[in-house]
Amino acid sequence: MRDHAPEERATTDSPPDVWTGRATNRVQWLLACAGAACLALGIELAVDSMWTSGVAPLAMSVVGCIAVGLLMLFGTLAFVHVAVKVDKDSLEVRCGHLGLPRRSIPLSHVVGAEFAPAVTPRQWGGWGYRWRPEKGTAVVVRRGEGLVLSLGDGHKFTVTVDNAESAVRAIRHRLGLAGNAA
Repeated sequence: MRDHAPEERATTDSPPDVWTGRATNRVQWLLACAGAACLALGIELAVDSMWTSGVAPLAMSVVGCIAVGLLMLFGTLAFVHVAVKVDKDSLEVRCGHLGLPRRSIPLSHVVGAEFAPAVTPRQWGGWGYRWRPEKGTAVVVRRGEGLVLSLGDGHKFTVTVDNAESAVRAIRHRLGLAGNAA
């Protein structure tokens, strides 16, 4: 085994040029299926209705089922997974299959990065894109480890992502901050 010089060790321990990570929540597929069922019920009512009580109740039922179905379907599919990318200039968070909502934070606005070993939807009031005055903004797609950024304006941004500890190391390396992620 060869002993590396300190300069060589530093280059082997440096994070990649672009760090990527993601987190997935499989439970939300059940909610998406429930939304699809509501949507299908609304379409079924519109196409093959046996209602005899009038057009207004039928229209309200159809519109209600379709609206609830679309909200559940797209609301849950938007937060089935989150993808995080850290490059030399910014941290980008993209949610769902369409990548919306999306947030890009320039690393020049970041003053610190911390590893959070246990982020839960209960702490933030549920899954999704969340804001709480005392805690800041978060993208929570599942329970587990996360990344907490301290921004220059005093706000915090939290995102649940697998291997968040290496994301913290990558951000700290780019910011020139010392210390490990823990």
